[in-house]
Amino acid sequence: MNYNFDTPINRRNTYSLKWDVEENVLPMWVADMDFQISNEIKKAILDRAENGVFGYNIIPDEWYKAYILWWEKRHNFLLEKDWLIFCTGVVPAISSIVRKLTTPAEKVLVQTPTYNIFFNSIQNNGRQVLENNLKYDGNNYYVDFEDLEDKLKDPQTTLMILCNPHNPIGKIWDKETLAKIGTLAKKYNVTVISDEIHCDLTDIGYKYTPFASVSQECRDNSITCIAPTKAFNIAGLQTAAVSIPNPVLRHKVWRGLNTDEVAEPNTFAVDATIAAYTKGEIWLDSLREYIQKNKEFTTEYIRDNIKNIKVVPSKATYLLWLDCTKIAGEVSELNIFIKEKTGLYLSEGSQFGGNGKHFLRMNIACPRSILKDGLERLKNGLAEYEKIVLKKSKK
Repeated sequence: MNYNFDTPINRRNTYSLKWDVEENVLPMWVADMDFQISNEIKKAILDRAENGVFGYNIIPDEWYKAYILWWEKRHNFLLEKDWLIFCTGVVPAISSIVRKLTTPAEKVLVQTPTYNIFFNSIQNNGRQVLENNLKYDGNNYYVDFEDLEDKLKDPQTTLMILCNPHNPIGKIWDKETLAKIGTLAKKYNVTVISDEIHCDLTDIGYKYTPFASVSQECRDNSITCIAPTKAFNIAGLQTAAVSIPNPVLRHKVWRGLNTDEVAEPNTFAVDATIAAYTKGEIWLDSLREYIQKNKEFTTEYIRDNIKNIKVVPSKATYLLWLDCTKIAGEVSELNIFIKEKTGLYLSEGSQFGGNGKHFLRMNIACPRSILKDGLERLKNGLAEYEKIVLKKSKK
């Protein structure tokens, strides 16, 4: 079946976080796709809405079965019903877990550059961010295991947030890397939260490895956050799950989620999830192919037209990490300049920590015509910026 991802959807005046911007602004920052959801999910939502009564909801067996069958088929990992707990989102879950499993002033380790909201979940709860900076060789990122062990052995480090696949760098962590992380975390009694929300958005021919599937120590010492929201573009429905094999950890997290009141579904959350995981496979694979072609188009365009920016190779997510290390001046200033001059709105890399101050993040989950527009704005904005920097350097 062919799906149309080329037709632009007008999202202005829909109370969209992404598109509630001035008319000339092209937002390519927040991780929110500009594609309509699959007809199967849309039908499930409309059928539920047709009932006309929107009271409190339960979590039915069908919800658990949908997760279990999807992970078994797509990721070769058998979840158990008892492991799964509904929550309203991955970020609310992570914030709740930070509060429940750590005490104020303890350290929570993240591998930077990483999803910037992790910092909020840590700092807003009075805990300390501890960065394990990823190594960058000018093309790819790798874990600095010596630094990781030094920081995990700190008695104040009690929790680690793993991003698998990794946002913003688009990296799929291999089994060996995940096993080493799991062994070190267990050795130093550090619990791992594995954020796997992007797991279904891998390039065609590539699969991710669930952290809990790697070994017994990974399984028993981890909490996995999963959701259909990124892959099926239903973030606004606020539906996710945590999977926790360890019964002691599971009880603590369950208590935390319920205490924080983030464990009850809205009217459409369950139906949309079931439809996504039971009827959305063909749509998702078509989407993945389209996004992969967008990646290829972006990489080729930048290589051929923008000499001082390079795309970091990506095998997962629809977010591209743009290496701006060859550009003179501050990348933060460049980002502001491009937005002011062209309207292109990208994510500034410094907010992701690590070496992010030399990068920009670009969301390419949009029709190709919009992507072309964004790339042309990037090219023109950078050209104008470099002229100004060159003039300044000659003074």
